[in-house]
Amino acid sequence: MNFVAAQTIALASGLSRSSRYSFPIFVCLVAASLVGCASRPETGFLSTVAVSSPGAIDHTLLVATTRERDPRPGTLFNGDRASAIDYAEITVSVPPTHKDSEIEWATTPPGDPNANFVVRSEDYLGGDRAFVQALNAELALRPPGKRKVLLFIHGFNTLFAEGLYRLTQIAHDAKSPAVPVLFTWASRGKPTAYVYDTNSATAARDELEHTLRLLLNSNAEEVNVLAHSMGNWVTVEAFRQIKISGNLDHMSKLGYVFLAAPDIDIDVFKSQMRRFGKPQKPFYIVLSKDDKALWLSRTIGGGVTRVGDNPNTAELAALGATVIDLTDVKGNDSTNHDKFDQLAAVAPQLRSVLAGGIAANPRAADLGGGATQGGLGAVVALPITLLGAPIRIIANQ
Repeated sequence: MNFVAAQTIALASGLSRSSRYSFPIFVCLVAASLVGCASRPETGFLSTVAVSSPGAIDHTLLVATTRERDPRPGTLFNGDRASAIDYAEITVSVPPTHKDSEIEWATTPPGDPNANFVVRSEDYLGGDRAFVQALNAELALRPPGKRKVLLFIHGFNTLFAEGLYRLTQIAHDAKSPAVPVLFTWASRGKPTAYVYDTNSATAARDELEHTLRLLLNSNAEEVNVLAHSMGNWVTVEAFRQIKISGNLDHMSKLGYVFLAAPDIDIDVFKSQMRRFGKPQKPFYIVLSKDDKALWLSRTIGGGVTRVGDNPNTAELAALGATVIDLTDVKGNDSTNHDKFDQLAAVAPQLRSVLAGGIAANPRAADLGGGATQGGLGAVVALPITLLGAPIRIIANQ
């Protein structure tokens, strides 16, 4: 199916003016081809498995969602929008045979704990208080200095089980002590539901802001955020709303904010950042200039560059972001849209580089950015090797 995707994309440049009437059909064809032919875990894959596997590792995740509850066994939430935010607590087991960056999906639900990601326990939580109590209980299991949260916001075309298992993979591969929290908005999990998903993400802004405030007001010492694809739209909007509100209580707890493959119109992002102002701690934008999914989004969006495939990385750095350019890293998927999940396996090395400061590193090269709007300094780039490939990190001095 990767061949079909590549051939379909190649047709784009060959569309004549006389064939423009077929463009909506073309877009749907590309979208369908990019997701491949494999069946997806819409229902049944979250049924609990009582038997554990020697060597398997359990991870307890908390969930905040704008999805509707689903009565089908082993499903928990579907892609329809709920009228109010909802919560859950789920324990997922990672098999002893796990490989970095992979999700070992079961062929048929609920899966084999010796070989697959499986759910060990799940429970709905009754409101804000129960969610915060469950979070604080998990934090109390960590020693002081390790009581952190990792909040993940998934992207377009994501089923509930896919978002849940992706966060599990990231937390597991990063060997992070942080409590993993999934904010999952009502994605239909269909490549042709782009407009529905966009509206669902927009509708979830208030609930994500609410979730962020709950996390910041909890016993967590630090709250780190990772958003992917369309999830970046709702994430940046939520931060923008917090800034506009003037209520910045506990914002000092905010740690790393990673915006991976952001599916945001570059002009919209500039507007958002102007309102937000230069962040006290930089946003980290993880991008790849060969991202085919964002090529499709750009095509649908009138040809305007998306943040996640912006070739002008110095422009993003001038807005106060630090850019992590993964263009030379080989993707695990045909779209090159999910490269970010590989960073989890090298998280300690990456954190060390970022903590050391980019501009202070003698290997950093001046890109000649010069003074920029807002009084920002020159832009510099630091080449490093991670994941077996050169990666560039671009930041302001």
